[in-house]
Amino acid sequence: MVGILGIFASLALLIYLAERGWNVIFVAPICATVAILFNWGDLPVLGSYTQIYMPALGSYFATYFPLFLLGAVFGKLMDESGSARAIAHRIVAWVGPKRAILAVVLACALLTYGGVSLFVVAFSVYPIAASLFREAGIPKRLIPAAIGLGSFTFTMVALPGTPAIQNAIPIPFFKTSIYAAPGMGLVAAVFMFASGMFWLNRRAQAAARQGEGYGDHAEDHPAVDTRNLPGFAVALTPILLVIALNFLLSKFVIPAFDHSYLATAKFKNVDLKKVLAIWAIVGAMATAIVAIVLMNRRRIADLAGAINAGTLGSLLPMANTASEVGYGAVIAALAAFAIVREGLKSLASDPVISLWLVVTVLAAMTGSASGGMSLALGAMGEYYAKAAEAAHINPEIMHRIAAMGSAAMDILPHNGAVITLLAICKLTHRQSYFDLFMVGSLTAFSASLLVLGLYLTVGVF
Repeated sequence: MVGILGIFASLALLIYLAERGWNVIFVAPICATVAILFNWGDLPVLGSYTQIYMPALGSYFATYFPLFLLGAVFGKLMDESGSARAIAHRIVAWVGPKRAILAVVLACALLTYGGVSLFVVAFSVYPIAASLFREAGIPKRLIPAAIGLGSFTFTMVALPGTPAIQNAIPIPFFKTSIYAAPGMGLVAAVFMFASGMFWLNRRAQAAARQGEGYGDHAEDHPAVDTRNLPGFAVALTPILLVIALNFLLSKFVIPAFDHSYLATAKFKNVDLKKVLAIWAIVGAMATAIVAIVLMNRRRIADLAGAINAGTLGSLLPMANTASEVGYGAVIAALAAFAIVREGLKSLASDPVISLWLVVTVLAAMTGSASGGMSLALGAMGEYYAKAAEAAHINPEIMHRIAAMGSAAMDILPHNGAVITLLAICKLTHRQSYFDLFMVGSLTAFSASLLVLGLYLTVGVF
């Protein structure tokens, strides 16, 4: 009992310190040590750090670092070249300024589905959103929710083919691809988009009836820079390359070659299915980066500086998530965790529902979609893969439901994306968090229940 208490105490400490601003890279091994001390005699402290924590951290880093690196560089170049703003401006022109909420959501959705990171999207779209909302008389407090709906809901975990890290993490465990369970993903994506838009429009209408308007934000007039922007076709081409090449490389090009060498000791006897999707994303993102540079060389004033900034910007989120994976590996090695694991598994007999519950709870506790899912799959991924195989469940369903579970309740106040987005919009939790939670988490939670219900009742997907 003391050992189980130690596990929950260490996790509570990790959450508390992270919310207080302590860097996870530093505190994760400390929190793992707290759990070990509660389980005295089970694991050695230093041996666990060097032989369990660090190898798990390193393995995650080795697998996903190319995605973090190329995604960050791609996003930075899309920003520096003006491509992100050009796409947002064109969507606004098509949709019309009177549909300001829809324009912002669609602009964010297209950019994030094309591989641009949330933070780049927020910086690029916020000035446009502020101008549109002010002109339309829509409260500024709804801007974070509009950006959030387009950035970290359906384009992050539901739409098949999205290069988001949350859609890549399940791949090695279930030997799937980023196109896993397209039917389930599309149903969930449509529901998230429709319910989120319904909520935001109703909130805007209610504010209009009360005569609220944009609000008193006279000090905040973000400049909308439209100078030297590329044409829409030029701006959109890298995104189309990411989407198209992901599909072509994973489905046709890479499988057409001889990969028998992977079955040798030199290449770790790895199954092609375990690395295929990662290779496809890397190839697509690298090609898109080259395309941005070639088409916008004169618009990018400091190419080396932009690439360096993107590279350095990828390291912190990568290391944060990898540290949480290392922490999870230590917890999973404790004898007390076997009791916790069995308890979590007993919450539902169906592996699909059980996996969704575990990922949802851990993502909520850590305040991180990628961190919670990494903890869950790092500790129990092998079990769920075998359970799905024994129950004759399509592993693609396990992939998609794990991804969706990571977004079901992760938008809590201590979530890093929430804090950053509110800071960019110069708003507080009191002003905007409620609407951000409703469209960022509640829509994903409801969409998960919808597809789980369809899976259980009519057996679709």
